[in-house]
Amino acid sequence: MLEQFELALGSSTSEIDLSAGSSYPSVFAVSDLAQASIASAAGALGALISEHTGTSGRITVDRDLSSAWFLASIRPQGWTLPSPWDAIAGDYATADGWIKVHTNAPHHRARAIEVLGVREDRDAVAAAVLEWQGDELETAIVEAGGAAAAMKSLGAWKVHPQARAVAQDPLLFFDDADASLLPIDQFGDVQRPLAGIKIVDLTRVLAGPVATRLLAGWGAEVLRIDPPDWDEPGIVPEVTLGKRCARLDLRSKIGLEQCAHLLSEADIVVSGYRSDALDRLGLGAEQRQAIRPGLVDVSLDAYGWSGPWARRRGFDSLVQMSAGIAHAGMVAAGSPVPVPLPVQALDHATGYLLAAAAISGLTHRLKTGRGSRWRTSLASMARVLVGAGVDDQGLANDGSGITNVSPLRLVEKTAWGDALRLPPPVDVTGAPLRWSLAARPLGSDPAAWRYP
Repeated sequence: MLEQFELALGSSTSEIDLSAGSSYPSVFAVSDLAQASIASAAGALGALISEHTGTSGRITVDRDLSSAWFLASIRPQGWTLPSPWDAIAGDYATADGWIKVHTNAPHHRARAIEVLGVREDRDAVAAAVLEWQGDELETAIVEAGGAAAAMKSLGAWKVHPQARAVAQDPLLFFDDADASLLPIDQFGDVQRPLAGIKIVDLTRVLAGPVATRLLAGWGAEVLRIDPPDWDEPGIVPEVTLGKRCARLDLRSKIGLEQCAHLLSEADIVVSGYRSDALDRLGLGAEQRQAIRPGLVDVSLDAYGWSGPWARRRGFDSLVQMSAGIAHAGMVAAGSPVPVPLPVQALDHATGYLLAAAAISGLTHRLKTGRGSRWRTSLASMARVLVGAGVDDQGLANDGSGITNVSPLRLVEKTAWGDALRLPPPVDVTGAPLRWSLAARPLGSDPAAWRYP
């Protein structure tokens, strides 16, 4: 699986040591994906260090820790994380199968409830959903501005027009961009290789925040920007480690101007909005390069960048339903209900690939003095996972090594209370992962770069 990431990045990570360990109980190779995706980011960092300093070190990726980070890296001490799932969100039986309705965002919940014409009550929603054909309800909710996915089999997805479009796309798009105006000596040293690198984080749950969390761990200054009314309380303590978090209303002239000012001094931007969202705000890819020539521009989309669903709202759990993953798990388990992956593996793996792309973009800038654009999708990552094959015995894995990994003894003093973090899943000799800022709520900081 690592070879596919190497091919996507155009670089070799043959010096990486992948340790042995446990596997998640799944019909798909989730633990292989975890270890390979994290290895791809570490390999990209090793290539940057080598290009910048002429030195190279050993890279080791722990399999059990990689798998554990795909579940949760934080362990609250004396407090609890709220559920990341809304009370209405989940799988519902339709007249002809199953559908997942994603309602974690209040506006998505409102759109689904409007389509179904019921009160916000799970039993009422279930009764209403049962009257619909799955594909018809999916279309109705999506067209109303909500988020949902009818369950498909692997075979049904393979012949779907969107799957065919994704199959023609590379795992990772790369485009050379304008000449850089940034000095190449702005990079950090071997121990903190991304020190001095400024990253604008325009992402939400979960892939983009995973990417920028990793980049912060190698020294980058990450400034996450969220809308005034956005929150994801069940996820924020997990993903804001190492970052500062501000709010801007990009629909307002002042907010858009402030964001453009931040971009004008940034090295990297990571965005997870739908593919046309920033274009409509006047911050499309061409505008971003004009604001900051030499920018490393990394973007994520759910269902891919071409095909009829290119601009469709999507999340990991929805892509699993669309792409046949939940159905394959259900068949293998002999279950009457969908069986998704044991973790949000598409999100996490895509996040580490985004981080690898961002680092590779810095290496490209160091070599050529030019910026770059990188794009990937959750649907492309699903293709990688499914392409590795189905293991009907995979559900028998006990994953004991994953659940028994030990947290660090050092306490992270988060804004919610003390917590423990898992040890880093990867070791790059001479460049340890460490975060200088504890997790914090969204909107904790001003929308400005911090200067020495």
